[in-house]
Amino acid sequence: MGFWRKEVIEFALNRETFHHIQEQLAWIEREPENPHPYKNLAQLYRIEGRQEEALGLLLQAVRLDSAFAEAHVELAEIYAIRGDSGAAWRHARAAETAGNRSAIELLGRHRVPE
Repeated sequence: MGFWRKEVIEFALNRETFHHIQEQLAWIEREPENPHPYKNLAQLYRIEGRQEEALGLLLQAVRLDSAFAEAHVELAEIYAIRGDSGAAWRHARAAETAGNRSAIELLGRHRVPE
């Protein structure tokens, strides 16, 4: 199973992720004021373990659209993992204001202190 996972499956997934990253970078180049490709690229970077770059992209997304709930949810997750509960709750509340309560529920369920 090691060969199939390492040489076939991971290779294919890495290649597919690379392709999607290139698509998002091209979208950002075409529409630098659109927050969606920044959030999408951040998700791909999180998958690759590139947390700092993902954080920067998500912050850019909410700079472009302060009511972008999905980006605020992801920021709340990242900050909760980092142990920055204040920032996690700020983004969770921003997401809630924009109509998405999932970060509020997540932080509450995991008893992240306010």
